Amino acid sequence: MSAQHKNQVRIIGGEYKRRILKFPDSLALRPTPDRVRETLFNWLGQDCTGMVCLDLFSGSGALGFEAASRNAKKVVMVEAAKPVFAAIKSNKELLRAEHIEPYWGTAERYLATCNTQFDLVLLDPPFATDLLNQILPQIVPFLTPEARVYIEYANVPDLNGWEVLREGKAGTVKYALLCRASA
Repeated sequence: MSAQHKNQVRIIGGEYKRRILKFPDSLALRPTPDRVRETLFNWLGQDCTGMVCLDLFSGSGALGFEAASRNAKKVVMVEAAKPVFAAIKSNKELLRAEHIEPYWGTAERYLATCNTQFDLVLLDPPFATDLLNQILPQIVPFLTPEARVYIEYANVPDLNGWEVLREGKAGTVKYALLCRASA
């Protein structure tokens, strides 16, 4: 983990590089470490220009704000915890990031009303849940043909129907970049 202060995260690349984002205290929040975010965006070529992105378990917002900082056309950030959601909205205003769309509610509730196709989906659900296994099949109808899905996990989820493009590990955090497996 970087030398970040408690309850804040630093954007590491793009338009908002070096900007500090604050978020409330929450035991469930574990912002994606700087070096993991750097690896992910290296895998993506550092550029999200024109992409429509979904950060389905936003938490601190580190992943979604990084995508927005790298020229994503739109970033939907879904968060169920009201104080954490308020911080995402506040950070969006601080950055004047009009292409970020915060959504307050659960991932399941968002997907039930979603009619958007995404090029990049960021999935970093609470590790103590089985949400990754539940959500991976649910997001399939919302993916563009070339979509990439980033996951963070403690235990490997069921990846039936998915191809692992890249994977890594940093401490206890395992992460991977996926695409739909070819038929």
